[in-house]
Amino acid sequence: MKTERHLATPPAPTADFKPARRACLAALPLFLAGCAAGSDVSDGAATAPAAAPAPAPAAGLSAYPPLPAGPETGPGSGAAPAVFQQVLGLGRGINFGNIFDAPREGAWGLRAEDEFINLVGEGGFTRSVRLPVRWSNHASADAAARIDPASMARVEHTVDRLLARGASVLLNLHHYRQFDGDPLDPGEFAVDPAVVDLRFLALWQQIAERFANRGPALMFEIYNEPHGRLEPLWNDLLSRALRVIRQRNPERVVVVGPTEWNSAKALPRLVLPPDRHVALTVHHYEPFAFTHQGAEWVQPMKPLGAECCSPAQQAEMLALLDMAAADAQRRQRPMLVGEFGAYSKAPLASRVAYLRLMRSAMEARQMPWMYWELASGFGVYDPMARRMRPELFEALYGR
Repeated sequence: MKTERHLATPPAPTADFKPARRACLAALPLFLAGCAAGSDVSDGAATAPAAAPAPAPAAGLSAYPPLPAGPETGPGSGAAPAVFQQVLGLGRGINFGNIFDAPREGAWGLRAEDEFINLVGEGGFTRSVRLPVRWSNHASADAAARIDPASMARVEHTVDRLLARGASVLLNLHHYRQFDGDPLDPGEFAVDPAVVDLRFLALWQQIAERFANRGPALMFEIYNEPHGRLEPLWNDLLSRALRVIRQRNPERVVVVGPTEWNSAKALPRLVLPPDRHVALTVHHYEPFAFTHQGAEWVQPMKPLGAECCSPAQQAEMLALLDMAAADAQRRQRPMLVGEFGAYSKAPLASRVAYLRLMRSAMEARQMPWMYWELASGFGVYDPMARRMRPELFEALYGR
């Protein structure tokens, strides 16, 4: 399924493959379309892409030591002033979702078209973009996880196009299903469990090296929505990854979120290394029965017809934002809401009410945000009509 401009008729709706909080991922049959840079895509299990000659794999996690521990609060802790300025400056952003976070670009119906990139900064639209990338499916299956050169170049080209438009870009590592202990998506390949964590760190070593010469408008996010098997491992692995990043990017802003799919409820369990260029992030999809009604990947499927926003729903929404704001204040770090949104099957008037309430509440708490997402099931942009969906756009980006 593609959404290229030359199609005469709209494609079948594509699913937004958001992790189902409090639910499991359904196995959705997908016809996987061709991808960029000559990569092959097939139904079912995939095989690792051919890779350039790789260095000898790490002997183990000892090759990636964590940062030294230190106090999170108190004199000399918290984020540097420049980090506050940069993260708060993200303002009202957008996720370029269902593009590079698919098993292959195009597999979930979207590609990084110039059409999308050229929207950034135009007509009141944002200049802040979160770019999710499933790096793990474009790398060798061994511990070295050598990233396919064509895939790296494709992401790099998109990042550079966005930066050239004056955008701030948050580049992450997204949907490494085996890392979380989740079932694989169609088109995703399995690796030896012994190298899963080593691959995560090796991926960051390459990403950090490749993008080290970009300016501060490029920021990194260590991992999207850690959960599952990562619950007891996350603080250790994020510290190791941050040390890898700092070898070539000593002052680049790095964004880190808690477990439970970046839930504010898990913030008390998040331990940050003493790094003054780290910012915080949470995701927020409550009330879930409203935001994910009719979502095909949530099982059991949430029934249609749920409205928003009752006093009880508002209380739930605001309580989570208050948790995040209190944690940010305690740690003296900026807090980004990296994802929120309501699926297209929710009633439009309630979607608008939800977006207006969320936008107002986040901004009242000095939380910049990234809406999920641009042009698929949650999308603010209609790729077939080639225009913004006016009610959603006004609720998010209007005056």
